Amino acid sequence: MKTQKVAAQEAAFEAVMRKHNGRLFRVARAILKDDAEAEDALQDAYLEAYKHMAEFRGDAQLSTWLTRIVVNQSLMRLRRQRRERVVVPFDDRGEREQEVEVPDEKAEPPSSAALRGEVRRLLEQRIDQLPVAFRTVFVMREVEDMTVEETAACLGIPPGTVRTRLFRARALLRAALARDIDTATIDVFGFAGARCDRIVAAVMERIRRP
Repeated sequence: MKTQKVAAQEAAFEAVMRKHNGRLFRVARAILKDDAEAEDALQDAYLEAYKHMAEFRGDAQLSTWLTRIVVNQSLMRLRRQRRERVVVPFDDRGEREQEVEVPDEKAEPPSSAALRGEVRRLLEQRIDQLPVAFRTVFVMREVEDMTVEETAACLGIPPGTVRTRLFRARALLRAALARDIDTATIDVFGFAGARCDRIVAAVMERIRRP
């Protein structure tokens, strides 16, 4: 039977997990590019944190401490999988070059919701294509709204490197999305197909009327 102390510790840790789940999952997802792998890495990180909770001294924010553990677990998993030939380091020893949503409104037309979903999926795909170092910084700064200092502390890199990687990530995303838009504009207000047939049929019907 659990002691009251153990039960209280578990309840407190459950509250911590619920509070930080969103941020930590997105950080893991940014590194691993896979929902299931990110969930596994997050679970491993939580277990590691729970075992070493007594070592947390409060010299950093709890969220920063947890994020560091998640980053380490995710990178370990990434290296084991060898899904990328080169794992971009998070230290400052060289760089490798290579979700914004429309506010949800009540009574939103299905077409608008579908468009938002497509835009979100496109942006997620382009973020996934960024190098892991840029991708992680982008998610931490732009999606999670973490400060430069907290991001730097979590990744163990200088604040200047955080700013540089965010700038490069934004530039790469803008270039990729611009190419997508250029391609999409070719078919904007497409006229061929059913629309063309419908208009021609309607005009011919009116022409043939007595």
